[in-house]
Formats: sequence, structure tokens, C-alpha cells
Amino acid sequence: MIQRIQSVFLLLLALAMLSVLALPLWHKVDGLTHQELTLTAFGFQAQGLQLPASTGAVWLIGALAAASAALAGYEIFQFKNRAKQLLLGSLNLLLIVATLGAMFYFSNKGEQLLNLKLEGQFLAGFYLPTLALLLNLLANRFIRRDEQLVRSMDRLR
Repeated sequence: MIQRIQSVFLLLLALAMLSVLALPLWHKVDGLTHQELTLTAFGFQAQGLQLPASTGAVWLIGALAAASAALAGYEIFQFKNRAKQLLLGSLNLLLIVATLGAMFYFSNKGEQLLNLKLEGQFLAGFYLPTLALLLNLLANRFIRRDEQLVRSMDRLR
């Protein structure tokens, strides 16, 4: 039953979370001093700026995104046990929300490292967990619908 629509949603979710690992998440430029700061899933990249040693564990964003992608990949092959799939979907929801929270936290920390008057801009990688969240909700909805269909067929027998 891998060909179900929820499997497609879970595959797209995994691809979205893997893309978070490769794409920049946030960027800020100071036009006067030509300093640049970019947040990726594994750390800050600075040009013309010396980063303090205490920027925090930015790699946590990458770890959460990778864990979410791996969990979605595992969830695809649990099609025989829909209850377990729903449980894994709930756990994946928590991982995606934690990824979003970590991204907000570290982008706020990056705002404080460079000229406070200027605002940084969120890049494409920042919005992908939101897409993954939507895909996870859709996958869970269709898994639940399959479970209800199977229960109704059992009642007819």
C-alpha cells in the first residue's frame, strides 16, 4: 500500500525537511559596513564580521530537520500498522514544530549580532518546515480516513 496518497505526502515532507539542511534560512546585510550574516541549518556564516564563541548549538536545527525527514521515511513503510503511522505522525509534528522554534530562536539571536536597526530577511529554507507541517497534517488525515474505511468494512462482514 505504498502507492497511497499519504505516502506521497510523507515523501514530500521528507524532501522538504532535507532541503532545510541545504538551503540558507535567514540572511542579514549591513550596507554601511558590508557585513553579512547568514543562518544555515548547521551554523552562522559571517563575512566581514567576527562571530562570538557563544552563538549556541545551531546544529540543533539540522539535527531536528534530519530526524523529521528520517521519521517520515520510516513512517512511509509502516503502512500495515496505521495506528503506529498516526503515532509517528504525531511525533513528527513535534519535531517539525521544534525545528521551527529553533529556527526562530537562532534567527533572533542573529538579529542581535549585527546592526540592531536593520532587519534580516527569511529565505526559502525558513518556510519549508511550514510546508512540511501542512504535508504531515494531510498525511495523517488520509491515514485516519483509511483506518475508518477498514473499520467500516470489518463491520459489514
